Amino acid sequence: MKLKTLALAPVLALAMAFPAMAEKIPLNEISRYLNGLKTAVSDFTQVNADGSITTGTVYIQRPNRVRFEYKGDRTLVLASAGQVAVFDGKSRSGPQQYPLSKTPLSLILAPNINLGQARMVTGYTEKKNATVVTAQDPQHPEYGNIQMVFTANPTQLRQWVVTDDAGKRTTVILGDMKTGVSFKPSTFAIENEIARRK
Repeated sequence: MKLKTLALAPVLALAMAFPAMAEKIPLNEISRYLNGLKTAVSDFTQVNADGSITTGTVYIQRPNRVRFEYKGDRTLVLASAGQVAVFDGKSRSGPQQYPLSKTPLSLILAPNINLGQARMVTGYTEKKNATVVTAQDPQHPEYGNIQMVFTANPTQLRQWVVTDDAGKRTTVILGDMKTGVSFKPSTFAIENEIARRK
């Protein structure tokens, strides 16, 4: 018995010399977290497809509402009532609009998120103590995908990378997220913003 214990000692010492690998956060826990995320506000840094960097504040009200305000100009991205509106800070013309359902961001703004759905998750790994999940619309993979990065204890969304239908990647890195905040209804109203900018 003693010999066996002595033989194991170097193995145990070796095992203790390396930090334990972080466990991947289970997909059902990530779904639960996202479904529980009703309202949030956070500063963000955005790395655009052309390599340029912008910063601002993001306001989230699930389901289906988000507002990206960019520092330094009047650029604004609003999602509400099933539409995404992109207001160019340098232009006086109305916003570019397209259906929210055609952008991968709709996956984290959906009323009910189930990452266990068939063909929805295309990547699920652990990197540098974070869990990385890549998801797509199972019915329309051609719309692109969203790669989300979460940390554990407690589960928290830290960043996402949207790859659109043209293959362009936009990375959004979140600061400290405040949850359970309240917003005025006009925060996400596209028509209000159009009227205000005239």
